[in-house]
Parts: sequence; C-alpha cells; structure tokens
Amino acid sequence: MQTTLPKQEIVYPDSDGQPMANNTKQAHAMVVLKENLDALYADNPDVFVAIDHFWYPVEGHPEIRQAPDVMVALGRPKGHRGSYKQWEEGGVAPQVVFEVLSPGNTALEMGRKYAFYERYGVQEYYIYDPNTGVWEGAIRKGDLLEPIEQMEGWTSPLLGIRFERGSGDDIGVCYPSGERFQYLVDVQRALMQKVEQERQRAEAERQRAEQLAQRLRELGIDPDA
Repeated sequence: MQTTLPKQEIVYPDSDGQPMANNTKQAHAMVVLKENLDALYADNPDVFVAIDHFWYPVEGHPEIRQAPDVMVALGRPKGHRGSYKQWEEGGVAPQVVFEVLSPGNTALEMGRKYAFYERYGVQEYYIYDPNTGVWEGAIRKGDLLEPIEQMEGWTSPLLGIRFERGSGDDIGVCYPSGERFQYLVDVQRALMQKVEQERQRAEAERQRAEQLAQRLRELGIDPDA
C-alpha cells in the first residue's frame, strides 16, 4: 500500500536576524520616512506602509525576498503582518520603495536590489544618502526602472511628495502641501512649546484681569457688576 507523505510546510521567515539600520543616520532617515508617510495616509485605510519588512513576491519561493528600508503598498489595508506575501495581498506589489544608504552598502548589493525591484513590479524607487543629502530615483517605464535625471524638485507621481536635497536631520522630502517631513519627536517638542506658550499667555491675561479687578475695588467699583 502506497503511503502519501504529508505536504511539507513552506516557511517564510519574518526576519533575517540583522539590525534594521547600520548607524543612527540611516535609522533616523528611515524612521522619518515611515512616520511621515503614515501621517500622509493616516485617513486612508487602504495604504500599507512598512519599515524593514520582508516582501515575498513569489509563492513557494521563500528564497526570493527583499526587505526594503521603507515601502508603500497602495490599495492594501493597514494592519500588522509578519511579512508581505504578495499572493495574499491580491497580487499587489509595493509600488514605491525607499532605500537609505549606509557605509556597508556595496555597489553589487545595490545593483541586486535595483534588479529585484525592477523585476517584481516596483513603480518608483528612491535612494537617499544621509551623508550627502542626495536623493536618487528611478521610475517604471514598461518593464524597466529608468533613472530620474533630476531629483531636486521631483514630485512622486504616486505619492505626491516632493524631493529636495537633504541637510542634517532634514531629509529633504516635502508633503504635497509643501511642509517638510519632520522627526516625530521634533513635532511633539514644537507642539509642547506652543502649548506652554499659550498657557503662559493665558496666565498673564488672568493676572492682568485680576490686577484690573483689584484696582476697581480700590476705587469702590464692583468689577462683577
């Protein structure tokens, strides 16, 4: 009697055990991109943004994978995933991918990433060098990703964000409104400063009103009348 062996389950790892970033500059740029893209699409439930997240484009082939520093999948619902398995996502490939360079990146490695994104359907591919503030990019034309000749002032056709040269902690990316992408901690700090300024202003107004009321009482006038 012939015995049917159970089908072996294919494992798609969620991590390769490597750190998300090789240095603080790279990590800062990645986090700024992720946070602000989340903010840009906060009201749209069908845009998935991920950071350092494994993408498997081909079912049955866990060896075919890439973990973009930041990726955007338009038309896919928000929510937690162990990895992005394209066949479970309606066959939708992430349309926009970002890579942030680190000193450990080699030309060979970046060439392989370019070829992967070109082959598996990425529409826009952007690379940022935090040491120089320079952006590079490529956009799909047919089956190929073709380099964007001038990135300074370039606007992403899919996301509507604009690219400028970065400097320091400013990665040089702008919302469609023109406002710069900012680190969430800096935004929170600015908000707290504004709240404190408003509190101080309100307290100064209260003290002036109390002083005026006291002066009226001294003159025999009821300030509450």
